[in-house]
Amino acid sequence: MAETCLYCAATLPVHQSWTTLFFQSPPKFVCQDCQAKLVPIKGKLCMKCSRPLDKLAPEFIHHDTCSDCIRWEKDKEWQDILEKNISLYEYNDFARELIARFKFRGDYILARLFAADIQKAVKTISYDHVTAIPLSESRLYERGFNQAEALAREAGLKPLDLLTRLHTEKQSKKSRTDRIHLSNVFQIKRDLEISDKTILLIDDIYTTGSTLRHAGKLLKQAGASKIFSLTLARG
Repeated sequence: MAETCLYCAATLPVHQSWTTLFFQSPPKFVCQDCQAKLVPIKGKLCMKCSRPLDKLAPEFIHHDTCSDCIRWEKDKEWQDILEKNISLYEYNDFARELIARFKFRGDYILARLFAADIQKAVKTISYDHVTAIPLSESRLYERGFNQAEALAREAGLKPLDLLTRLHTEKQSKKSRTDRIHLSNVFQIKRDLEISDKTILLIDDIYTTGSTLRHAGKLLKQAGASKIFSLTLARG
């Protein structure tokens, strides 16, 4: 049975060669056309959040850091909460639709598409534990799975169940200021020794960085020494 693209259902070509006979090639989950629309983030990036700096005016950049991250770091409440976020893809129209299909329409299998790139990215980070940004109980019931946990597991990671999400309103409806000043977004769920440990947070999209910093702040209060994050796209 022919394999098909997970996004557009086009038949994926099978190329036979001596190399493929003796060495297993990595699986292909999307066709070349769809793969080309998923644009990796590269070039000069913000050292904190992976935002492409070549798309920002010079006045919004200072020492390889974007103005958003500078504002975070100037706020004593949030200073040094997040060491660095690594985002994999530009949040273009295709990435937006692809993530929406995966996240909101229950297309779990799309998590496999990102596995190889996530595996490659995590090798650049030194960490002790992985945890996925949780959904509220109502949102989890709605979707049937936690998309952040799915990304981690399909990439072969073993996320610890550290946090519970208390806030249920969609973050996309809130302004940057509202997101920053949310209270009691998460709580520690599991009594696990994380003192002096480095935690890697997994989520789907980095927009303002508020969700990741709220989670990171709680983990640091519980004893974690450093917080990194890995997200699919930089919004």
